[in-house]
Amino acid sequence: MRFPWLLVYAIAYLVFLYLPVLLLPLFSFNDGTIVAFPMKGFTLKWYAQLGAQDTLLQAMVNSLIVGSVTALAATSLGLFAARAYVRYRFKGRELSEGLVMLPLVIPGIIVASSMLVLFIALGLKPSLTTVILGHVFVALPFAVSIMKSAFDDFDQSLEEAAFDLGESVIGTFRRVTLPIVAPGIVASLLVTFTVSFDEFVLAFFLSGNQPTLPVYIWSQIRFPAKLPNTLALGSLLLLASVVLLLIAEYFRRRSNKSA
Repeated sequence: MRFPWLLVYAIAYLVFLYLPVLLLPLFSFNDGTIVAFPMKGFTLKWYAQLGAQDTLLQAMVNSLIVGSVTALAATSLGLFAARAYVRYRFKGRELSEGLVMLPLVIPGIIVASSMLVLFIALGLKPSLTTVILGHVFVALPFAVSIMKSAFDDFDQSLEEAAFDLGESVIGTFRRVTLPIVAPGIVASLLVTFTVSFDEFVLAFFLSGNQPTLPVYIWSQIRFPAKLPNTLALGSLLLLASVVLLLIAEYFRRRSNKSA
């Protein structure tokens, strides 16, 4: 019997990747302020204190605003871009698609510093508006990829049948195409919202005096006394991100089955 090296490697890889993440919620229940074993005891007071911090709540609102607007904008742009890439063959299609995916390989610090210089040159001061513009740029590749997956197996004969029955282009898109790719749209909204909500580098450069939640967490983690609250907040964000991504994956698979 051969030794299962591949299985051992996979388990070791997963432990290496996720063990530090699992320590985050573990120490968020620690009664002490020092992140070290042995733990002093079990407590929920760090979670209870989160609701009394006005700056934290404002940062949460900022992140929700940025994430929601980014998700709507990126998904809208990604919907029509993916439709064009899948349905039509035009000159420069591959180049255009490559440029859309470029943010996935460009270092975030380069994108953030470049956008900061550009926005200042255009007279836009760092604010939630500039953060949204930056996040749409970063989230668009995710939206295009998800929507392309939704359109890849789309039966074009359904649209042709609608045209034959006298339906207009807009009416066909609204009554035939959108209902079929709706799960993909939901998946794109959830993923792009999560990408925006968790993003730090662009928000750090472009938020100015309106910090998002990741920027707020970074500002607090430098102070040892506030570390337990930061761990509690990080644990809640981790849980929310996992739930959103699981829901997004469910709708993405449902979209593929529908198509």
